[in-house]
Amino acid sequence: MTVAILGILATVVVPFTQMTVKRTKELELRRSLREIRTAIDEYKKAYDEAHKGKQVLNESGYPETLEVLVEGTDFGGEAVTTKKKFLRRIPVDPFNRPVPGEKPEWGMRSYKDEPDSTTWDNSDVYDVYSLSEGTAIDGTLYKDW
Repeated sequence: MTVAILGILATVVVPFTQMTVKRTKELELRRSLREIRTAIDEYKKAYDEAHKGKQVLNESGYPETLEVLVEGTDFGGEAVTTKKKFLRRIPVDPFNRPVPGEKPEWGMRSYKDEPDSTTWDNSDVYDVYSLSEGTAIDGTLYKDW
């Protein structure tokens, strides 16, 4: 009798635990995407302020790579002695964790790319998305977030 009750409880607890883990990963993904996208927007804002209306040919004002957000930049100012940094580290995609020692991987779109493009032309980073092919609890694909 006791074994039967424990078996019934286990069949209820295991799916609940799996759903909790998935929900936690989804929250982490949303947080990571928001952090990177905010840093990209702040970079663009700082770029526009540094160039104050001067249009630089073939430059969108977005970072060339995600690493630029971590390494920092001075936007070519001669009087500036410190680099402005926008991220401490590149957040990790919880559904596409890198091998230890490797950098986190994200899908990237440039300013010239179509909104739902999955190919990046390597000119700048306008947006990021998850490389996971998984489906969220709400039925959407993680790569569409």
